[in-house]
Amino acid sequence: MKFEPGFSAIVTGGSSGLGRASAEALAAAGFKVAIFDVNAEKGDAIAKEIGGLFCHVDVTSEGSVVAGFEKARAAHGQERVLVHCAQISRRGKTVGWNKDKQAYVRLSTEDYAFSAEGILVASYRVASLSALGMASLPPLEDGERGVLTLTASAAAQDAQIGQVAYGSCKAGVNGLVLPMARDLMDLGIRVNSIMPGIFATPPMLGMKDRAPAMFDQLAASVPFPKRLGHPHEFASLVLELVRNGYFNGQNIRLDGAIRMPPR
Repeated sequence: MKFEPGFSAIVTGGSSGLGRASAEALAAAGFKVAIFDVNAEKGDAIAKEIGGLFCHVDVTSEGSVVAGFEKARAAHGQERVLVHCAQISRRGKTVGWNKDKQAYVRLSTEDYAFSAEGILVASYRVASLSALGMASLPPLEDGERGVLTLTASAAAQDAQIGQVAYGSCKAGVNGLVLPMARDLMDLGIRVNSIMPGIFATPPMLGMKDRAPAMFDQLAASVPFPKRLGHPHEFASLVLELVRNGYFNGQNIRLDGAIRMPPR
């Protein structure tokens, strides 16, 4: 997609980490950016920094997401770009020993469903509602109307112990991509996902302060370069997926060649 002044973009989870970097990069490229997030203080501050708009949106709520799209489109017009980074999930082994209870316990169905709602269902919700709006746009070159970028994870392919919910739901995000791209092909809407490895997002940087040795070990586990990914590197790929119209139906790892061990 050729970047044109006045095009609009929506970034979920845009108040921090990969979402923030994506929002900043899109704004620098000339897009009018709306940030969807539950963190109103940070989200509003970042939106003001980039000349964008903040929308208080909980991606697990259909009503909240619909209201967010209405607000963003009223201010900026129909988006041509969606970048979905927001997520919530819970950890836990399928079955593991609980020292406090002195018994084996399982990850509850409720906790698994919470993760599925916060990752997989939310991804479908946000992407499908964005595509519904994009369908009414006038086509650009090659008949393109818009592009959806979802955030999966390297854990979609090599999730670790305790990531049964997270890993399988991120794999589900990858599973959305090709059938959704085929569903939307006649509308000229492309769909891709990015699978980031270990990135220097706020939770990981917090580990650097709490457990510096563990942080250094994680960085050293990346084949090359031996460091955590920078959020701006994720954002750079987001821009390329928007710019390059031949990217469609792809699940792309961005991880310094890391393959996660079991634990």
